[in-house]
Amino acid sequence: MSVEAAHDQDEHKSSAGRVQSVDRAVALLNAVAASSPEGRPAAELAADCGLNRATAWRLLATLEHHGLIERDPVTNRYAIGFAISRMAATAGVDVLVRRAHDVLERLSRKTGETANLAVVQRLGLTYVDEVVPPVVLSARWLGRQVPIHATSAGKAFLAWLPEDEVEAMLASPLPEYTATTRTDQDALRSELAEIREQGYSVSVGELESQVYGVAAPVLDTSRRPFAIVSIWGPRDRVPESRFAELGALARDAASEIAAAMA
Repeated sequence: MSVEAAHDQDEHKSSAGRVQSVDRAVALLNAVAASSPEGRPAAELAADCGLNRATAWRLLATLEHHGLIERDPVTNRYAIGFAISRMAATAGVDVLVRRAHDVLERLSRKTGETANLAVVQRLGLTYVDEVVPPVVLSARWLGRQVPIHATSAGKAFLAWLPEDEVEAMLASPLPEYTATTRTDQDALRSELAEIREQGYSVSVGELESQVYGVAAPVLDTSRRPFAIVSIWGPRDRVPESRFAELGALARDAASEIAAAMA
């Protein structure tokens, strides 16, 4: 082995057999996570991790390329990226369902309606748990993936994302499913601002014309959504007059699940 190759091997492996560059990238990722939600510049992150700035910058650029972190182009501060939330949601579904199920059961009993839990997978939301009242005949949404813009769950998720991520998720034309589906992006963005203010979203038959519902986000410590709680039912049982009551209950349930996961 040449001296250069040996040096390269030493540079990329730690004494415990781990890959040193990966160790360094993970250290940077942890430092970025610890700085949420404000984020920190590359120089400070490098100093915290004991790295020279050039090495830190290359690793940060690689992490950013894969969506694991994101850089604010104005402040040059790094924060955790959307890919981390997506992977965490996927990896932690079993734990999430176990800790959230009792909350969904109480929510369903209290409202008399179906309570769902959804997580983000690929370009949509997938329902991973569902509690249906025993006296109610209802369609099952468990395992179903739904579009982001046409459900209360999807809009609750979008409302708490950074603007650049919303832009990316709404880059394509929005399909219309019913007469009330939001297909105008400006109107949808205005609704997202209202959702953030009241703490929950609503759907008035936007995916299926007779299905109405409300939803609230389960937020992590950096105020990013990693799951969504929704309550829904037929229009005659979940009219708009119940939205405020059900929205508050969904919001409380989401907060309870967030605390359980913390």
